[in-house]
Amino acid sequence: MISAEFDYHRPGTLDQAIGLLSEHEGSAFVLAGGHSLIPMMKLRLATPEHLVDIQDIDELSGITVSERMIEIGATVTQSDLIASGELFDACPILRETALQIADPQIRNVGTVGGNVANGDPGNDLPAIMQLLDAEYVLQGGGRMRAVKARAFYESAFFTVRDEGEILTTIRIPVPPSGHGHSYQKQKRKVGDYATAAAGVILTLSDETCTSASVALTNVADTPLWAQAAADALVGTDLGARAINEAVDAARAITEPASDGRGPADYRTHVAGIMVQRAILTAKSRAA
Repeated sequence: MISAEFDYHRPGTLDQAIGLLSEHEGSAFVLAGGHSLIPMMKLRLATPEHLVDIQDIDELSGITVSERMIEIGATVTQSDLIASGELFDACPILRETALQIADPQIRNVGTVGGNVANGDPGNDLPAIMQLLDAEYVLQGGGRMRAVKARAFYESAFFTVRDEGEILTTIRIPVPPSGHGHSYQKQKRKVGDYATAAAGVILTLSDETCTSASVALTNVADTPLWAQAAADALVGTDLGARAINEAVDAARAITEPASDGRGPADYRTHVAGIMVQRAILTAKSRAA
C-alpha cells in the first residue's frame, strides 16, 4: 500500500515543531522513529496531511541520570537505552526490556518517545514506564504539563496527549539500590509483539518484600499496572502462596483479544506465567 499525500517538515527546534503542530492543528502528526506511524499510513489507517519529523531537535536526544531522577529525551533510541552504562546501573530493567523489542535494526531507529506515546498496547516500554511510576512531559498549546504514565493511556492508540502537544521527556524515579527486577515476555518468534509479558520491580529486607510493582503488556487495550498483584507481595517472603495470589490478581485485570497469538483465555494464562517468572527472577536479583 502507498500512503496518502502529505507535506514533510523537519524542524530544528522544539519551538518550531510546536509551531507547526499549531499551524496545522488537526492535520499534523509527529514523526520520530516511524515504526508504528509509517505502516499505519501505508494502510491508510492514518492519513496526516503534514508530518513533523522531530529527529533533528537536539534537546530531545539526551539521557540524564542523577541521584534521584532519570530523564530520557523523546528521540533517544532503544539502542541508546541499551548502550548507556550509567542508565543500566541505575535502572537495569530498561536495558532488559529494550533488548526484547523487535530486532537491532528496529532498535537503532525506534525511539523511546514514539514507543510510549502512540498508545499501541503491544509496545513493551509503556508497561515498564507504569511499573517505574514514570511521568511524561508534554509541551504544546501554550503550556507544559507532566502526566503520570499510569494515567496516560485511555484505549488502544488513544492517550491523553492533545494533538498540539509533543512528548518531550520521560522522567523516572531512580529505583532503590539493591532492588530486584525482571521483564518476562512470551512471543511467537524473535521480534514479535508479546503474546503476554510482565514486568516486576521489588525490594527485600530480611527476606521480606517491602515494596513491589507489577505491570503487564499486550493483554488489554492499554498497558496494565497491576496494583493488587503488587499488594499481594508486600509484607510476604515471596513464597508460593503470595506469588499465586499475585498471579491471580494480575490475571483478573486482563482483557486480551483472541487473535493470531492465541485465544483470550490462553493469553491470560500466559500472562500469569510471565508474572510468576518475573517475580521469581526479581527475587533472585534483589540484594
